[in-house]
Amino acid sequence: MIGKKRVFFNLSINRSIIFSVIILLLTPIFLLVFLFSQPARSESINLTPLTLELLQERISNPIVRDGNFTVDLRHMQIDLQQENSLFNSQFYRLLRKELQKTGSQPLALDLSNSLILGDFLGNELGLRTPLYSQAIAPIFTLPEQKQLEDLRSVCLRSLISELPLSQDCSSLIISKPTVPGEINVFRGSLILIETHFVGKVDFSNSFFLQYLDLKGSIFEKESHWNEARFSRNVQFSEVDFQEITNFKGSIFFNKVRFRKSLFKKLANFQDVNFISTSDFSQATFQDTVDFRHGQWWSNGNFSKVRFFQTVIFTKANFDEFLFFTEAIFEKLVTFREAEFHQSVNLRNASILNQADFSDAEFNQSAYLYVPGLSFNSNLAKILGNPGEIGNRLFVPNLQGNTNVLRNLVQNFRQLQQIADANQLDYTKEKLLLKRDYQRLFSQNINKISLKSFIRLGFSETQAKSIIRYRHQNKFKNKRELLKIIDIDYLTYLHVSPQITVSENLSTFKWLILLLHWMGLILLLILTGFGTNFWLVIGVGMLATTYFGFIFWICDALSLRLYTSNKSQENKSQENYCRFKIQIILKKYETISMIISFILLNTISLTAIFRNSDNPCLTLACLFIILVPVPVVLLYKLYIQGHFEILREVSYFTEDGSMRQLRLLIGSLPIIPRYPMFRERFMPLLWERRWNWLNYYDFSLSNLLKIGFNDVRLRDKNLPGVISILAWYQWSLGILYITLLLWTLSRTIPGLNLLIYLK
Repeated sequence: MIGKKRVFFNLSINRSIIFSVIILLLTPIFLLVFLFSQPARSESINLTPLTLELLQERISNPIVRDGNFTVDLRHMQIDLQQENSLFNSQFYRLLRKELQKTGSQPLALDLSNSLILGDFLGNELGLRTPLYSQAIAPIFTLPEQKQLEDLRSVCLRSLISELPLSQDCSSLIISKPTVPGEINVFRGSLILIETHFVGKVDFSNSFFLQYLDLKGSIFEKESHWNEARFSRNVQFSEVDFQEITNFKGSIFFNKVRFRKSLFKKLANFQDVNFISTSDFSQATFQDTVDFRHGQWWSNGNFSKVRFFQTVIFTKANFDEFLFFTEAIFEKLVTFREAEFHQSVNLRNASILNQADFSDAEFNQSAYLYVPGLSFNSNLAKILGNPGEIGNRLFVPNLQGNTNVLRNLVQNFRQLQQIADANQLDYTKEKLLLKRDYQRLFSQNINKISLKSFIRLGFSETQAKSIIRYRHQNKFKNKRELLKIIDIDYLTYLHVSPQITVSENLSTFKWLILLLHWMGLILLLILTGFGTNFWLVIGVGMLATTYFGFIFWICDALSLRLYTSNKSQENKSQENYCRFKIQIILKKYETISMIISFILLNTISLTAIFRNSDNPCLTLACLFIILVPVPVVLLYKLYIQGHFEILREVSYFTEDGSMRQLRLLIGSLPIIPRYPMFRERFMPLLWERRWNWLNYYDFSLSNLLKIGFNDVRLRDKNLPGVISILAWYQWSLGILYITLLLWTLSRTIPGLNLLIYLK
């Protein structure tokens, strides 16, 4: 018995434990159901069921709201379900009759905080009227008729853009339309603040002449606004679209706000026209959103918007600025064949999948502003036309954007768009040049004196305030200046490029940084930092042509020393020395050199002007490198007078043993002293009509280390000035061939991938 009691007692304990666990698990569920059901119950309890009698009373006694007569149907429960067909038909008939009355003051409708059961056919409440001017209903005032006719300009733009025309647009543009276009016109305002629509909502093919306010409304089923026209401001902020939303072909003539709205299903904005500003900031799109063929005539604001699915802007047109600041794209976003006339702001945006800008057209002033862009090149991609998209990505400074540029470069290298990757490398180096310039020449606000502050542009009061502030706290960045009350923002913008906050550099470090800065300048303006092959070729061709012409002058003009008596007026008859220049080469050769010099320089300058960001700066740099040294040497040779007996052979010799294209990377500009080797070199043939080509050949082999003949200087009776000139070009050639090979390594796709993809 004791054993049985003990077993029964244990079973009772187990059952109680199981029962307690079940209660503990079910209690939170019941609580949640109770809490979520409470608002609906309280809402339905507080709402007044709308009857025909109450409806007639409200229609007969409109209230005045915001200066307009308004049918007050707030806090109503309106049953428009099929089971309530009698009320349904009378509801639309009574409201339509009142809303369409003639008069100067249109009647507004307020359904705020109401619960609408069943489908709401909003377009049944408007006045149906043709849109061509001869048939517009006479009840419309002149301003209202003008609003209807303003639709023509939008329709014409759609026609120019080759977009499909709506029925009303066809009736406006075509003089004798086969099917007259009609539209449902709302003369008064429509207020639907926090209105709850349980069924479908249809406002398609409607024209709203006054403002529309749907702030905080809820649409449980589909809502249709296709081919609707909104003449005044529209408020869709904080609206909850729980099913498909259709705005296809709609036109917003004034400002529209979708701020903080939620789109849980497909949002269709195809062929939409935003004539004024459109604000989608902080909205959430949980499904696909389609802006295909959208037309933004003014700014578009998508700041802090989150797109969970695909976003389509294919063939969209943006006339003004487009803002995606801090927006998040979790899936594909496509701008294929879109047109951008102003910049697109992607500051601190996040691209988690793929952004496609293929075949997009950018105006000259349009670019993608991408500082702080969150973009992982291993998981996401940015696509665009090769050689174009890299030029459209803009970052204002290097600080905080190093990783952005690195990821973008890696993205384009993985896509084998080497030109775009190189363009971003070039952009990064320009920003580095800007930063180094500020470190070298800008004033450190933690160190400079009161007078220096005043010279920079600060007033004496502002300068003293800055000095007092830095006595207490050293500046960590320039923007801390704005903490000082006396510093205004305009002054800060004016002096910001001239000041810096950085460590003090020693003289040695300053010189090293200066050399690095100067070298970087040369790389940027002469080679595009190794990213522009044709710019390097243009620079090399210009240098080759220039030195070839100089060598021809040296060989074409010869000096001869002779003696002459002084004038008889002088008492002493002493001999004194003179020299004269004698032209050795023939007229044909002179003409050939001048014409070829002009032609080759024209080709070189064309390449430089087409490929350099700052061609004038590139030419100035080449002038400093190429002109001063040869001019000084020629001055020493001809003006100061290097005297010699008139020569009969050229300063230049060629290897007469063979004629072929040779790689002369190891050759020096002067022939060797070994007699047997010297026998192979013979002076240039002045009497040949093609001899002028030898000077370009020597310049080419001296600079590029490649030539058709092995042309060198003779080693006897050679003026030292000409020898120095040849060695100077040879030294420049070593640097040039290094830059050329480096540029080739960065611009040839296969070699580039081998070097950079690790």
